[in-house]
Amino acid sequence: MLFLCHQEKVYQHMTKYWIEAFRLRTLPLAFACIGMGGFIAAADGLFNPFIFGLTLLTAFLLQILSNLANDYGDSKNGADSKDRVGPSRAVQSGKISSIAMRNAMILFGILSFVVGVGLLYFSLTTWNELLLFLGLGLLSLVAAITYTVGNNPYGYLGFGDISVLVFFGLISVGGTYYLQTQTLPFRIILPAITCGIFAVGVLNVNNIRDIESDEKAGKYSIPVRLGRKKAVYYHWLLLFVGWICSIFYVINNYTSNYQWLFLLSLPLFFINAKAVLVKKDPKELDPYLKQMALSTLVFVLLFGIGQLL
Repeated sequence: MLFLCHQEKVYQHMTKYWIEAFRLRTLPLAFACIGMGGFIAAADGLFNPFIFGLTLLTAFLLQILSNLANDYGDSKNGADSKDRVGPSRAVQSGKISSIAMRNAMILFGILSFVVGVGLLYFSLTTWNELLLFLGLGLLSLVAAITYTVGNNPYGYLGFGDISVLVFFGLISVGGTYYLQTQTLPFRIILPAITCGIFAVGVLNVNNIRDIESDEKAGKYSIPVRLGRKKAVYYHWLLLFVGWICSIFYVINNYTSNYQWLFLLSLPLFFINAKAVLVKKDPKELDPYLKQMALSTLVFVLLFGIGQLL
C-alpha cells in the first residue's frame, strides 16, 4: 500500500514537472498569431473551423516542442544556470533528465509533423501548394529545435528576434489566412508584422530579464548586445511599430468604427512598456512576459471582433 502511494506521488510530481516544461503560459501567444489569420479570413467570408482547429493544434505542438528544446538546449549550453533569475527549468534543476527531454522533443516533433501533414492534406488542393507548405512546416520544426540546441544555436547569436518575427508573424498569420482562403493579399502583411513584433516583444522582455546570465553563458541576445538601456528603447520601438501597422491596416481597410475596438487594449501595452523601464530587478520583470503575451491575445481578440462586426 505504501509502495502504491509512493508511486502515485512520483507520478503526480512527474506530471507536474512535464506540464511546467511545456510552459503552457506561452500558448496564448501562439493562439493570438493563428487567431489573427483566422479572424481576417472570417471577416473576408472564408472560414473553416476544422482547418482552423488543425492549424491551432499544429501551432500548439510546435510551441511546446520549442519550449522543450529551449529547456534542453539552454541546460546543455549553460544559459540555464544558478545565475538565471527566471523560473527554474526542468533539465537544469534535475526534475527531468536530459535523455527524457530529448525523447520528448522527438515525440513532439513527430506529432507536429503528423498533424501538420494532416492539416495540409485537408486544406490544400495542388502539389505546388503542398510542397511549399511542407517546406515551411519542416523549416518551422528545424527552427523550433535549433534556437538553443546544437553547437551553434542561432538564438545564442542574436537571431532569435528575426526568427520569431518570421514564424509568429509572417508564417503564422499569413499561412493561417492562406489555408483558409487559398489567397494571400498583400494587406495581410500589416497584421502579420504586428503579431510577429508583439511576439518579439515577449522574447525581448525575457532577454532583458536574463541579460546578465545570458552574457555569462555566451548567449548574445539583442539586449546583451545593446545593453539594458538601449534594449528598453528597442522594446518601445517594437510596440510602437506593431501598433502603427495595425492602425494603418484599419485606415486602409476601413468599413466601420468597430474596427477601432482594439484601441481598448492600448493601456495594457503602456503597462508593459513602463514595467520594462522601471523594473530593474529581473525577478520583478518576470511576470511581464506573461502580461505581454496576454496583452497580445487581448489585442488580437478585440482586433478580430472589430473586423467581424
